[in-house]
Amino acid sequence: EISACLVGSEMCIRDRLECRSLAGPKSACEALVHTLRMHMEPKAFFQAKQLEMRQRHQKYENTPYSLEPNCKESPGGLRDLQVVLWVAKAADLGQSWDELCQKGLVTPHEVKQIKTNEALLSHIRARLHSLAKRREDRLVFDVQTALAESFGLKAEVQSEASTARKARRASEALMKRYYWAAKAVKQLNQILMLNIQERIESKESGAPVPTKPINERFSEKAGMLEVVDESLYIRDPHAILETFLLYQTTLGVKGLSAKTLRGLYNARHVMNNAFRRDPANRAMFMRIVQQANGITHAFKLMNETSVLGRYVWVFRHTVGQMQHDLFHVYTVDQHIMMVLRNVRRFFIPEHSHEYPFCSELAASWDKPWLLYLAALFHDIAKGRGGDHSELGAEDVRIFARDHGLTQSEAELVEFLVAEHLTMSRIAQKEDLSDPDVIHAFAKRVGTERRLTALYLLTVADIRGTSPKVWNAWKGKLLEDLYRATRRVLGGAMADTGAEVEHRKREALANLALMALPHEAHKTLWTQLDVSYFMRHTADEIAWHTRHISKALAFHDTTEQLTVVRARQSPVGEGLQVLVYTNDQPDLFARTCGYFDASGFSILDAKVHTTHNGYALDTFQVVTSSEIGHYRELTAMVENELPMALNPNNPLPSPSKGRLSRRVKSFPVTPRVELQPDEKGQHWLLSVSASDRNGLLYRIARILAQHRINLQLAKVTTLGERVEDTFLISGPGLHVYREQAQLTNDLLAVLEESQ
Repeated sequence: EISACLVGSEMCIRDRLECRSLAGPKSACEALVHTLRMHMEPKAFFQAKQLEMRQRHQKYENTPYSLEPNCKESPGGLRDLQVVLWVAKAADLGQSWDELCQKGLVTPHEVKQIKTNEALLSHIRARLHSLAKRREDRLVFDVQTALAESFGLKAEVQSEASTARKARRASEALMKRYYWAAKAVKQLNQILMLNIQERIESKESGAPVPTKPINERFSEKAGMLEVVDESLYIRDPHAILETFLLYQTTLGVKGLSAKTLRGLYNARHVMNNAFRRDPANRAMFMRIVQQANGITHAFKLMNETSVLGRYVWVFRHTVGQMQHDLFHVYTVDQHIMMVLRNVRRFFIPEHSHEYPFCSELAASWDKPWLLYLAALFHDIAKGRGGDHSELGAEDVRIFARDHGLTQSEAELVEFLVAEHLTMSRIAQKEDLSDPDVIHAFAKRVGTERRLTALYLLTVADIRGTSPKVWNAWKGKLLEDLYRATRRVLGGAMADTGAEVEHRKREALANLALMALPHEAHKTLWTQLDVSYFMRHTADEIAWHTRHISKALAFHDTTEQLTVVRARQSPVGEGLQVLVYTNDQPDLFARTCGYFDASGFSILDAKVHTTHNGYALDTFQVVTSSEIGHYRELTAMVENELPMALNPNNPLPSPSKGRLSRRVKSFPVTPRVELQPDEKGQHWLLSVSASDRNGLLYRIARILAQHRINLQLAKVTTLGERVEDTFLISGPGLHVYREQAQLTNDLLAVLEESQ
């Protein structure tokens, strides 16, 4: 960006259009500046800078709300203001903000806003350099707290007497200031760039850009929606929401013009309580929500122009609200926009290939706008203290009453907001083979219509947290829970015996295609109980039976039999691994140790002990290796894992994984919960902590030391946080002292990982 130019005895430093005389006669520098101006083509320069800005914005995900933004390069950063001045200088429209104001490109109020926000961003950047003792433009987690404290911001301590508001970190207060400044800069950048473009094009063509009337208040100008008068919104506030309805419904309109953006920016004060209570505005907002097209773009634009936060007042608190849960990579308002986008895509045929089952369900849904409202309100109470699901349900109940939703419509949306976390929790943490779990969830949901809506919202919500959080295994768990619950809601009684027989018949049909000898399955199946058949699909039962039966047919009973087989997972992601060997107290720990050392992550484990004392375990694992290497990975696991299971070998030491920067900045308080299930036969162990390599193996070692029998393990990774659930049993669990010791040992391991 910076190059040195030598002109005679004159050396200038040129940063695009900016140069300063350092030494020598000024005439040489003036000659250089004159030459540059003579060769400058304003339109070409503007187009190049506009393209460069778009590419830069794409690099930073087109949002000023990244949790670790670059205060110079991100959308809404200092560079956006510099680009405006550069293109203005190139077009000879002014050298400073005041000159742009004199030429009518920007209003005095906007100049004041620009200077205020520019000063804040410059101040932040200067302090970043000072703290890092080098050039540093990123507000990374490591420095956010120190930077906030350098501004005199302090963490808020929540009063014991009041829980109305959640305590805020100092960094959170700083980042909210930054986000609001960046949002204002992005808005003003759009207004000025459009104004400058219009001036340049009008100057070249010698005539103003033609407009096409839409109605008495709006027209279309070069593909942009334009108000006939900037004061329209002040005179007629009803036109504010009409803007976005026309944006949705007018063919050929792809954005808002500078005049329209400026009018909205300067009309924020009219969007007050009276504006929100106006029946005409409420009706217009519902028309926007209920449109067949343009939902995502309209709401995104409403948020960018601050209209959404001023009309839905509770939404305003989510703008720039950080989420310190280590798996959301967006601020609350941007996460809500992502979830809304995801729900909308289920109803667009062009996106049906992404999530076919969701698209299939959406195709038969009669009122998509109810799901859009649920997406808009599901996290709207984040950061206000208390249970955000309950608070959000109260907010949407008031909204539904004010906007004329019928009782059934209001109850559905309120249910979705209140229960939007329930389905993912049950799918990822509970035993879906237990009929009681399915029946309890079915009772909670109540109807198939509610179930379908909750499933669609849940998938959209998980996908909207971070690209790293969603995976095919979570998708399978949710779909399995949906299908099982729909059967119950459809009147199918939970007949365990009939279900087991159905799976056996289906597995035998699969085995017949594999040319397994007649009744070869009986040796294995006589050693298995009902719980095995309930926890495994017919495909998995057939796969297990095929390999184990062959091994049993040639097994010398005087020797230990170990069968390890792996295949590409039926869900299409990772490997599914079968382990069949003599049961031993540390078997799960040894298996975890091998996967940890080999770079695999365990997503799910189904552990079963046969009547003759053999362990039949199934693991769902993923690795960072390339997808095309499945064959090599399968061979590696089948050759190496049997040796790792040898009880004569010592347990390997856990790997020492490094903590990520996010975990160091926002550590998760370790949590261990141990409680009996409803039948009192097993115990449910829940563990929550910051993630790091080797954590599951460390937990498994503790379980082995306490001689705990593992029945089921569900591993949920949420960014840099893990929430693991284990179904366990053991005689020591009925003794309080043993329970306490197990809990303390697990907490010690989790705290080591912080």
